[in-house]
Amino acid sequence: MSMGATPMALGLLFALAACTDASNTGPTDAELGSAAPARAYGIWVPSKTDTCSPDVHNRYATLGPDGKKYPTWHPPVDPISGCSFGHEHGRDPHGSALYDRVGDLAFGYANEQLDAANLGMQRHEDHVGHKIEWENGVRIRPGGGAGTAIEVTCDVLVKLHQGTHSRDAFTNNLHELNYHIRCNDRTEMHVTLLSAIGRPGEFQSSCGGTVQAGVATPSNAPSGGGHRRIPDANCLLSRLLVAPGRESDFGHLHESWETSNEIKSADGKRLAAFNPYFQVFRPSRYFDPAVPGVVGRPVTLCATTIGDLRARGRECDGLTSTVSGTLLSVEFDDVRSGFNGARRQVDINDNQISNAGGPAVWYTDPFGRNGRPTPFAGSIRQEIASINNDYGVGINGPVIGGDRNYAGVGTRAPN
Repeated sequence: MSMGATPMALGLLFALAACTDASNTGPTDAELGSAAPARAYGIWVPSKTDTCSPDVHNRYATLGPDGKKYPTWHPPVDPISGCSFGHEHGRDPHGSALYDRVGDLAFGYANEQLDAANLGMQRHEDHVGHKIEWENGVRIRPGGGAGTAIEVTCDVLVKLHQGTHSRDAFTNNLHELNYHIRCNDRTEMHVTLLSAIGRPGEFQSSCGGTVQAGVATPSNAPSGGGHRRIPDANCLLSRLLVAPGRESDFGHLHESWETSNEIKSADGKRLAAFNPYFQVFRPSRYFDPAVPGVVGRPVTLCATTIGDLRARGRECDGLTSTVSGTLLSVEFDDVRSGFNGARRQVDINDNQISNAGGPAVWYTDPFGRNGRPTPFAGSIRQEIASINNDYGVGINGPVIGGDRNYAGVGTRAPN
């Protein structure tokens, strides 16, 4: 449904990002042209190696439920012009069995509603961190005693803003999450919120333990369940900097953002709970309080020697001159660096609903709280099946996306 570079093609290139229609026909050119831009729209600018213009990028747009214009998924390379954007947003959602139900996702919609909710805080995220994953026919064995008796099959479509190139997630725990699941046991949720992942101002080291990283913006962000597990210098350097003849252990250069989300009514009743884990392999950053900006770059360790120690292995071995064969020192945003965060996976875990007899549509604040049957300022429409699925808890996985690499021509950090 998405994208193109010519005006005549625009009518075929946009789709509506709302889960209100069973069939998604998308907005017209006139509707998009007259729509006010959301804060997330039009913020991407090309770097020195990107060949697409902002105008080409801005054609990948959709309307949010508030009628504003938002960015949405696009491929790493524009299929009409052949230009590259330098970043990717994960798996093309058009192949999802839920696409006709959900439509194109409006990147930044929950952040926009936080502005309107009058909660005394703002939280806007960069463009490149929006990552989509989906799978049709996922088999989930429920926890508790039911797990030995039945197996549930689900279609899943998720999107998390998971930037792994900047310092943002060191201190900021609020990240936009779209979560869509439909199963053959009547379990169904279509949820958008700002997921509070752990505590603001801190994260968990990849080696364990809490790292106090600074003050979050917004400073009054609520704490949430789960955590953001991110590599830091204390954990990483001793494993990457090795002597000749040895290979670096890149296993700890891995981020795992373990979310724990609830949708609650205004009286505090839990209507739904779900806790997918989002994992990234070979991100382009790690936390290092000893360097300016506290952002260390793994790729620089490939050419940085401390005595006879440096990072070694296939991630570094490819960074050699074709002329002399000597190791190259490249910037973190060089397309030759494999540290770009383009390999990811999502663990689909518990999906609990306690909404039997309740309305299938609720309106909550941007954090999934204060749910009511009617909209209010800054509210987000959430859809939750009117059922109870009392299977207990304890589902671990299944994993989706682990066998895919989303890097395309020109893809590099920041991504």
